[in-house]
Amino acid sequence: MKNILMIVTSHERLGSTDTKTGFWLEELAAPYQEFVRAGARVDIASPHGGKPPADPKSESEPSAVVRAFQADPLALGKLESSLRLGELREAYDAYFVVGGHGVMWDLADNPTLAALLAQAYENGKVVAAVCHGPAALVNVRLSNGKPLIAQRRVTGFSNAEEEAVGLAKVVPFALETQLRERGAKYEAGPLWQPFAVRDERLVTGQNPASSALAAQQALAALG
Repeated sequence: MKNILMIVTSHERLGSTDTKTGFWLEELAAPYQEFVRAGARVDIASPHGGKPPADPKSESEPSAVVRAFQADPLALGKLESSLRLGELREAYDAYFVVGGHGVMWDLADNPTLAALLAQAYENGKVVAAVCHGPAALVNVRLSNGKPLIAQRRVTGFSNAEEEAVGLAKVVPFALETQLRERGAKYEAGPLWQPFAVRDERLVTGQNPASSALAAQQALAALG
């Protein structure tokens, strides 16, 4: 049985505004169900542990996959009492960073997570992220000092999509731009359409619609 760790943000405010944010529920629910269906054991972790904040917009008008997650007592139990990133006691076969705007503030510059993902990748594990989740990859450096994403094909929430949701001036940095500046070979599909990229054991998805696809690619990378 494969063990997979899903990582969500603990950050619940859009910058200095009073607007609530957090992780995007579909980006947790869809991959979680893909992993469980494939027979994997899944844990959920966050910087603070405990119950992480879901972006309220991702809870309104829930899709079928979100409703199924919300109806799963085991899944909800894992989410309500997420593990604390700094206190993990085991290694996993794959690490999947869930998106949501909160990631831009606490996971993008989290030394504990950066070290965890670098070590995981160098130990032959799969590292995956979707939507704003790839923000957690921008500061991951391997033991040779090079960025994990340098010269690798990646995707993530595009600058055009950030403009479309009206938050380009609110986020601390433009994700697509930052990925490119770290030397990644950034790719994107049409706005809001499923698009995921796999470069060996590094898997990224562009937006919420890419959640299941990114999980399927991560499973393929796991073999």
